[in-house]
Formats: sequence, structure tokens, C-alpha cells
Amino acid sequence: MSRTFSLGEVVITANADQVLDRDSVLRAIARHKFCDWGECCNEDKETNDTALQNVDRVFSAYRDSNDTKFWIITEADRSATTVLLPADY
Repeated sequence: MSRTFSLGEVVITANADQVLDRDSVLRAIARHKFCDWGECCNEDKETNDTALQNVDRVFSAYRDSNDTKFWIITEADRSATTVLLPADY
């Protein structure tokens, strides 16, 4: 059985929306929801796994089809998930 969690309202920053390939973003959101943390280091992956149990913030990192790095962050209370570029943070 796959692990999953609530994303809440999914939003994207204006900057990320202009730069990123939309299909890549949609695939990454699905990966994030099913606990595939993308390009996160092992320590961040472990932190995310613990965050699912402790209801903390969840963070993942991906690249779109143009090799542009972006992040997805789900708030601790699971009310919202934001897609953003590192420069937007």
C-alpha cells in the first residue's frame, strides 16, 4: 500500500508558474503526495518521513523538463502545498 498525505490547497508562485513546465509540475505534485521526495538528500527524506508522523512541514525537490529546479512544500497543518522556485523562498 502506498503512503500518501493531504496536500490541502495547491498553489504555485507567479514566478514558478511563468518558468516551469506545467506537465512536469503536475507529475511532481503527484510524486510529492505519494512520498517520493525527488532530489532531496537522504537526511531531508528522513526528515519528511518523520514529519508525516509528527505533522510537520514536508519538503521535496524536483526538476522540470527544462532542468529547472523547483520545490514543493506542504505546510505542517496540511492546509496548503506550494510549488516554488528556490529564488521564491
